[in-house]
Amino acid sequence: MEINVKELEPKQIYKLMTSIIVPRPIAWISTISRDGVYNLAPFSYFGGISSEPPLVMVSIGSKSPGKKKDTWKNIEETGEFVINMVTRELLEKMNITSLPFDEEVDEFEKAGLSPVPSSVVKPPRVKESPVSVECKRYEIIEIGKMGVVLGEILNIHVRDDILNEKGYVDTTKLEIIGRLGGANYCLITAENTFELKRPDKE
Repeated sequence: MEINVKELEPKQIYKLMTSIIVPRPIAWISTISRDGVYNLAPFSYFGGISSEPPLVMVSIGSKSPGKKKDTWKNIEETGEFVINMVTRELLEKMNITSLPFDEEVDEFEKAGLSPVPSSVVKPPRVKESPVSVECKRYEIIEIGKMGVVLGEILNIHVRDDILNEKGYVDTTKLEIIGRLGGANYCLITAENTFELKRPDKE
């Protein structure tokens, strides 16, 4: 099978891409509006792109033609956001926050989650999440109907029990959720991960 994407509609391209680029980590982003309303929503076009400076990338779409999603709008207006990690026990609550609520609605309340103060940015962290990453807007690049948000990492909160002896996060101690195509997700556990070291040069 050979597929010429030039012959596809954007929705078809999206479905094809999201079924190929798997698994994708989920950026569960908390923001705050200029009016002080908390917002929380998941995005899976997400990844780290640089460590010097420490930058992440999140691609955010529009609610409707000409109307940006609340997360995009809030980051654009306030310049700050927090990325929270999604684990198995938080999956259902994360799914609730994926609904297209009106911008006046607090998704923390809708999902029964606890907002707690961040250290250096105004948006709150998700208390129940084992890892939260505080970020400031580095740049927003508008591509078509998408806003590609580059965020600079300022501060990281990690639950003590998931740190290894070197001070890094041991992801085998968590049941991390990844995004697949369609309505499908995957669960990453210690049982289904393995170590593969680079071969030595001859």
